[in-house]
Amino acid sequence: MINSKKMWSAMGLSVLAAAIAGCSGQSEPSDSSAPSAAPAASSQSGSPKPAERASISQSIYDRGNVAPEEGTIEKNRWTKWLNENGPVNVSFVAIPRWEPIPKFNTLFASGTAPDLIFDFDTNYRNELYTQKQLMPIGDLIDKYSVEYKAFLEKYPVLRKEGTKPDGKLYEFGRINSVQPNHVLFIRTDWLKNLGLEPPKTVEELFNVAQAFTANDPDGNKKNDTYGYSLSNVTGQITDAMFGNVIWIIQDGKWVRDWDRVKAANEFKKRVYDAGLVDKDYLADKNGEKATQDFITGKLGIYGANGGSIGLGLSMFESLRKNNPDAQIMPIELPASEFGQFSPVLGNPVQMTAAINASAKNPAAVIQYVDFLVKESTQRLLNYGIEGEHWKTGDNGCPVIISKEKNKIEKDYLTDFQMLRSAVTFGDCNKFEKQLDLSNPLQKEFQGIIHQAEKAYLDPSRPMPQITHIEHMPSIPQEMQLILTNTDQPIADMFNKAVVSGKSYTVDQAVADAKSLWTKGGGKQVEDWYAKWYQENKDKAFFTKDIYEVAKK
Repeated sequence: MINSKKMWSAMGLSVLAAAIAGCSGQSEPSDSSAPSAAPAASSQSGSPKPAERASISQSIYDRGNVAPEEGTIEKNRWTKWLNENGPVNVSFVAIPRWEPIPKFNTLFASGTAPDLIFDFDTNYRNELYTQKQLMPIGDLIDKYSVEYKAFLEKYPVLRKEGTKPDGKLYEFGRINSVQPNHVLFIRTDWLKNLGLEPPKTVEELFNVAQAFTANDPDGNKKNDTYGYSLSNVTGQITDAMFGNVIWIIQDGKWVRDWDRVKAANEFKKRVYDAGLVDKDYLADKNGEKATQDFITGKLGIYGANGGSIGLGLSMFESLRKNNPDAQIMPIELPASEFGQFSPVLGNPVQMTAAINASAKNPAAVIQYVDFLVKESTQRLLNYGIEGEHWKTGDNGCPVIISKEKNKIEKDYLTDFQMLRSAVTFGDCNKFEKQLDLSNPLQKEFQGIIHQAEKAYLDPSRPMPQITHIEHMPSIPQEMQLILTNTDQPIADMFNKAVVSGKSYTVDQAVADAKSLWTKGGGKQVEDWYAKWYQENKDKAFFTKDIYEVAKK
């Protein structure tokens, strides 16, 4: 079952916890209301003293992907550039990408949390709001901002989505293009070898996965392939096939679902018991083993993460390097008894940052945010340095000069761009604009991108979520505590049912989960969501709105 707090975190990248930087060394600004930017009074010698720059701190995700020669995620060529070219001194505080909450909690508890908090987890930011750990920013923006203030005026939906239940603005955000966030790939050469068609239903999916496992699809005379995967993204895609997303709209009401969770886990148990998946899939927390199995030709159907589908290019290139004749395509999610759905899409209106309520110089933070959202800053953090990392292509868009150079020097920049808006770059933001279409492999991958967009951006096959997880309503702290105490135990029950054979069935898991939910106060959460929906169904940002944005 999907863990509602973690299911849409960016998945499929390597997880390495790097050293965590503290806030030590941060000079404390003298003025808590405005950045120290004005020239100081003249000294006795008549020479003006240099202006003292304000100092702030910001969090930065650590994915463990910074090459040793580049330094660390806290100190590298780009943090140096930001300090040399930005309006304030910034110290960076590393936050492990896949376990951010424990680190953030430790920093807040010790009073050393950074001034500017970057985090994709809406639930966690909502918790910080209810704990009064965040600072209202509306008045600060009105008083000190130029760039972000203008951006809010152009895209008022950001003000709407960044406003909390007390009516005040707390979060900064960005406008993204709508892209598939998850993609289900299948080996089409294996289909051809076995005389099969892409599966259209979950029953056909089972049959294809069984054939990929048992019928030697690669023709190497070995029993060394799996037809399917339940690791990480593919497991979440499996849930999406059945519309298993916990909360659904049924008969015009917001309700907690149990029928879909049962059907999804029965399917998972079926493929597990039939030996069509890696028996150790639960240990593959970040899906890295499934990725390696796919690119080495050991896996036939694979769910890939792609916050941008472009992340799949390196996977495709590795697949072809290992298997020169391999052919893949994204497929529509097979239909289940609940309908046909698509995997989760990227969030077009995404809130990503907030100011620590304890920040000593919030105006300096606003000044830094303005610097980050300037087009020139966004361009550099997105593409790197012109002439070194990119050049202007024939299509007028930046194209990469050297992928190998970028892999070392620039590709770890992703999380420095959490205020970068896709709309800033128009069509040049599309990954396919960065492809070298004279390269046959990249030309082929352009077709794969178009196939994915056609398969997953069709509102007749919507993603099954009520809204993107990042737009779920901010619930009261006591309700959040109920979810915290029940989500993981319930997920564990269904995982246990999948791998336990006859000793623990899905029906037993459903009964146990319902009991835990009821005893844990789940009815209060159901009532709260039901009431919220009735009061906000005509004005909140729902899945239908995502598809409206996608049309533009």
